[in-house]
Amino acid sequence: MAIFPQTSTAFPYSGTARRPALRYVGPNWYATVMGTSIVASAGVALPVHVPGLRAVCALVWVLAALMLAAVLTARAGHWASHRDQARSHLLDPGVAPFYGCLSMALLAVGGSGMVVGKDVIGHQAALVLDVVLYTAGTLTGLFIAVAIPYLMMVRHRPAPGTASPVWLLPVVAPMVSAALGPLLVPELPAGQWREALLLACYAMFGLSLLATLVMLPLIFSRLVHQGPLPLMLTPTLFLVLGPLGQSTTAVNALADVAPGAIQAPYASALSAFAVLYGVPVMGFALMWLALAGAMVVRAVRGGMTFGMTWWGFTFPVGTCVTGAAGLARHTGLTAYTWLAVALYVLLVTAWAVAGVRTVRGLLSGVLLAAPQGHAPVTARTA
Repeated sequence: MAIFPQTSTAFPYSGTARRPALRYVGPNWYATVMGTSIVASAGVALPVHVPGLRAVCALVWVLAALMLAAVLTARAGHWASHRDQARSHLLDPGVAPFYGCLSMALLAVGGSGMVVGKDVIGHQAALVLDVVLYTAGTLTGLFIAVAIPYLMMVRHRPAPGTASPVWLLPVVAPMVSAALGPLLVPELPAGQWREALLLACYAMFGLSLLATLVMLPLIFSRLVHQGPLPLMLTPTLFLVLGPLGQSTTAVNALADVAPGAIQAPYASALSAFAVLYGVPVMGFALMWLALAGAMVVRAVRGGMTFGMTWWGFTFPVGTCVTGAAGLARHTGLTAYTWLAVALYVLLVTAWAVAGVRTVRGLLSGVLLAAPQGHAPVTARTA
């Protein structure tokens, strides 16, 4: 989930890097952490055994944790040294939604630490890390889910017909909390504590789902009436998969821990809900994946080059992997097992390509340089 979308006409950007600076490190960089972390957690969630995969996922989690530390440091430096630019990001309707990525990066690293990072640092250390990151990520996500829509209403005031898939980023963050909260439910004392966290996760599930249902028609209407997105923004269409895959992951993960947290009648109902909700939503996710994939092929044929938007191919697809894996557990259908495997192959491929091209852009300085001709920060590519 990815980049600074264009909010105005793009100025040309030369292939020659200017002096790199923290001034141009925006909240979109948290997407690299999210995309890397989901490779680790989705790999462990696969309902098939692949020799050596868990060890590789543990190494990927270490990389994601180091990336989180690096991006947090860079963003702190950005706010400390370039507050004018930071404020302009908040007032830019194309950039502000990416503050939702901060919450999701924290949650993703903490959650993957509980499922695979514990192989490296031990269960207790992973638990402490997840409690800290889950708490910080959830509180940040709930704040952003209100603050960014508020700014859109009172300061941004985007014109009709300009809805973008990036609008989903602030409101999908609580869904990530709902999907990863079940990892902590069994760690709490039985009774009120477990039930409270379980129901809090369902509340965040509802918050995010209903907000997504409000925004999706706006996004689809924009595409139908205004035509395809600009080439460099086409990968952001994959962001729609985020709330779809993550909500399916959430209901299945919550159903897994419900028997130990809530009374039997409700636990059984929640288990049934996981299938009744997840199957049709996964169906819609596959339809959207096909539609977004066709639009990407069109954009590539039209000359789309690499940009930070390509990280949009990672985390959203990863949530569909974990969603399909959850349905495989609860339905027993082999079809969902192979769907999860196929999507994971797509995820790893996208992550490898985006990662290599991002490293190349960092080494050349292009991704951290000022756009030529005072172009808006939204127009950078590599």
